[in-house]
Amino acid sequence: MRPQRQRLNIAWPAAFLAVALAACGTGDDKPVEANVFPANYKDKILEQIKEQLTDPTNIRDAFIAEPALKTNAGATRYVVCVRFNAKDDFGKYAGSKDKAVFYYAGQMTQIVEASRELCGNAAYQPFPELQKLCREAVCKT
Repeated sequence: MRPQRQRLNIAWPAAFLAVALAACGTGDDKPVEANVFPANYKDKILEQIKEQLTDPTNIRDAFIAEPALKTNAGATRYVVCVRFNAKDDFGKYAGSKDKAVFYYAGQMTQIVEASRELCGNAAYQPFPELQKLCREAVCKT
């Protein structure tokens, strides 16, 4: 009788796990829409660039393009092209750089150096909000 009781004790958690996993796959799951227009994209880009740069103050020549569907590495995603001149680790301006901000399902996934193919023909507009970034310690309210 004891071996049978041990089998029940082992089988019970396995059966519970099977039922729980089956409940997860009811077929009601909707596929994720990969290409949702990114809401508040400017604000989120400002937050991320502020975190990434060593010195986010005194950025010059800042420009941004509207989100556009672009194909890169075989996938079509919303991409925002950003151009700016920021200071490097030594406090010197590094020169104008183009960045590509990728989105999936309306959420930012990465900011990378932009290729000429990706952002070369972007319709840039001034991005004064990026030029006004500052560190919390030196911001004036």
